Amino acid sequence: MSAQTIQGTPTVTAEQIGQLAANLRGDLILPSDPDYESVRAVYNGMIDKRPAMIARCADVADVIAAVTFARKHDLLLAIRGGGHHGAGLGTCDAGLVIDLSQMKGIRVDPESRSVRVEGGCTWGEVDHATHAFGMATPSGFISTTGVGGLTLGGGLGYLTRKYGLTIDNLLAVDIVLADGSFVTANADQHADLFWAVRGGGGNFGVVTSFLFRLHPVSTVVGGPTLWPIDQAAEVMRWYRDFITEAPEDLNGWFGILVVPPAPTFPEDLHLKTMCGIVWCYTGPEERADEVFAPVQEVGAPALHGVGAMPYPVLQSAFDGLFTPGLQWYWKADFVDELSDEAIERHLEFAAEIPTMLSTMHLYPINGAAHRVGKDDTAWGYRDATWGMVIAGVDPDPANAEKISTWARDYWQAIHPYSAGGAYVNMMMEEGPDRIRAAYRDNYERLVEVKTRYDPSNLFCVNLNIKPLS
Repeated sequence: MSAQTIQGTPTVTAEQIGQLAANLRGDLILPSDPDYESVRAVYNGMIDKRPAMIARCADVADVIAAVTFARKHDLLLAIRGGGHHGAGLGTCDAGLVIDLSQMKGIRVDPESRSVRVEGGCTWGEVDHATHAFGMATPSGFISTTGVGGLTLGGGLGYLTRKYGLTIDNLLAVDIVLADGSFVTANADQHADLFWAVRGGGGNFGVVTSFLFRLHPVSTVVGGPTLWPIDQAAEVMRWYRDFITEAPEDLNGWFGILVVPPAPTFPEDLHLKTMCGIVWCYTGPEERADEVFAPVQEVGAPALHGVGAMPYPVLQSAFDGLFTPGLQWYWKADFVDELSDEAIERHLEFAAEIPTMLSTMHLYPINGAAHRVGKDDTAWGYRDATWGMVIAGVDPDPANAEKISTWARDYWQAIHPYSAGGAYVNMMMEEGPDRIRAAYRDNYERLVEVKTRYDPSNLFCVNLNIKPLS
């Protein structure tokens, strides 16, 4: 084994690398290893970074060893759970990646209605474990998403209106800090750290396990309603009023999309640009027809594909469409109001969707998420009505510039109608001003917590909150 010679990496000797490998129960993957190319890949195929080494941690002791090694040798350090973040924040060039994907422990406690989840789990794995007990905790919209990244950024999902954000259901975290120490943070221990990790991203340490509150969610009534794109203005005007007043048992995110040529959709709709709402109703199944009756009275739906299904089926419905390795470019904002003028701008760019997978979504934030104070967690946009994301997506790297340009131009046109900041889980690396805008009045408090727990900014491969110098 030779010393690392990847450009930009501080000199680390072969002996030191060997010692790290010996200290790990998991594997240390180097560029010379045959599985390096597959292991270094993250969800967004647009990200092509080459870390000097990847520590595939098997347990907390491995995480402590890797954090200590990175700090001691002044290595750039990235933390990967599911690797889903659009900006590729689960990897880095010429540094050390702590890969948690082998840490898959899940334990459901049906008596306390809670679940403890290790940092390498995906939401599909959590749903599988909790569904056996007829329970779930709020998560996102694609089940291959990592638990860690989604949670630390906030956690918008199908259950937001009923049960709040993912962080509103987070009871505690176990976390390895920059100095290599291991602590539990909750409402009573390291309360300032617990406040910060609920929305502040991966700025404060490596979370090795999460403790979540569970809710009785088993069978839901869900699926898409689709309308022709020429009815989108009518549908959006109806939706902006309906979703804020609807029963909290009902959630539905709005999208502008191209219907994929999948057997779940009628052939006459394949590859048509349409607008739609994907629903999730957690109330009594016998009331579903009554709850959904207003939906079918809007315009002339081309498809009302709503039915009863296990909650994990809805959570995983888009996994096969948005597979790992696609090219992604994200732009995002929080939205307070959906004005007629904003709707017009949306429709201008809907007419120019560059590829089948490119899309725009509006995710509701109201209901239970609004009943948490804006200062109670680091997630400061409790008064917003939607989280909006514009995503340019395609499998072909040759289309990367096309989808990126569309997303940027779309965002530039619609940003004046936004609340100012954006949901950090849907941002690329956009600079310190955008990070500050994402946290609003909570930013300075986050800086204080960062300064206390990571004064040297070891954890900087993220939407970084810099400590005070």
